[in-house]
Formats: sequence, C-alpha cells, structure tokens
Amino acid sequence: MPAPFSPLDPSFTPLCQASCLQVDSLLTPAPPQVLSGCGVYDGTELHEASANVLTESARIARGKITDLAKLSADNHDAAIFPGGFGAAKNLSTFAVDGKDCKVHEDVERVLKEFHKAGKPIGLCCIAPVLAAKVLHGVEVTVGHEQEEGGKWPYAGTVEAIKALGAKHCVRGVTEAHVDQKNKVVTTPAFMCETELHHIHDGIGAMVKKVLELCGK
Repeated sequence: MPAPFSPLDPSFTPLCQASCLQVDSLLTPAPPQVLSGCGVYDGTELHEASANVLTESARIARGKITDLAKLSADNHDAAIFPGGFGAAKNLSTFAVDGKDCKVHEDVERVLKEFHKAGKPIGLCCIAPVLAAKVLHGVEVTVGHEQEEGGKWPYAGTVEAIKALGAKHCVRGVTEAHVDQKNKVVTTPAFMCETELHHIHDGIGAMVKKVLELCGK
C-alpha cells in the first residue's frame, strides 16, 4: 500500500537525510524556519517558505543559513517548519514509512526543546506529521479528512496522524489551528488544491498565531 503522502513519481528515492538540513538564522522576533532542501519535490515548498517571513532557501535568496544542529531554543522565541516533500523525505521517513516513520534526530531534538521550553512551534502542509510523531497527543491540522473530489488529495494523511496518537482537527485552507496546551500552530497549505492566495492567507494566519503565543 502506498504511503499516505508521496511524490507524484512513486519510484522516487529519498535523499540523504542529513545532507540538506538547514535553518534560516534570522534573529528574533522573526522565528527561524527549519528548511529541508530546495523545491517542493526535494525539499521545502518555496511558496510556504516565502509566505512565512519573506525569506527563502539560501540556494534561492542567498539568505543566512545555518546547520540545524546549531539551532537552540535558548536563542529563539519560536520555530517554524514549512512543508514540502522534504519534510516527509529528509526531515523524516514519512513519505516511505507513513505512521511507522522516523524523524531526523536534530528535528526531534528541536521539537522537544522548544516544546519543553514552552515556546511556540508553527508547522504547515505535511510538516505537522513531525509534531504528531514527536509530541505525543498534540493537536494538529492538515485540512479536511475526506478528499472531496480531489480538493484534499492527501486526506489519507489524517489516518496516519491519528495512528501516531495525535488529534486531528478539521480546518480550512485559510485557517490555522492552535493547540494552546502544547503551543503548536498548524495550517493545511498545499494539502489543499486551491489558489495560492488562499494558501498564503492560511500561512499568514499560522505565523500570526505563533507570534501571538510569543507575546509579540
């Protein structure tokens, strides 16, 4: 049975997970973005990255990029994980293993550090599966739970999220769900087949809620 979230070419080979882990190093209050490479099918979805704080991967914007291993919750108020296949291929093995996936050790460390410190974590598109795997019982959204004629083509991801022990909350593409207890904010983004401005609105809502949780 195919994984609930996989590239258009089912014969793809996951990239070496440690080779393209990067994080935008903008200073607070702008939260760092955890990137997984460049481009929707190999790494971070570019529209999602640029809709967060208007910066992109170093290979595109030549921005300040540092190794994820150097990211510490001590130095930032929050962290944001854009989506794209890289979250399922490079930051985790979700694209191949579904609910049985493993999360890259530094990604797991970052999630646990920010969570333990009570600092907000924002995730969009497929990235909420990272929180579902690492933070037991967390509430997340990847949109709707039925495909609805192709509008939500990755609705099968919901079952994997539930199997991981997380709670899935149905939200529209322009909305963000806030797990107040865990300070985790998620939005569906490209899990929905819709116009870009709707996705941009949802990511904007997620970032706004993250900053509100930071007290900004």
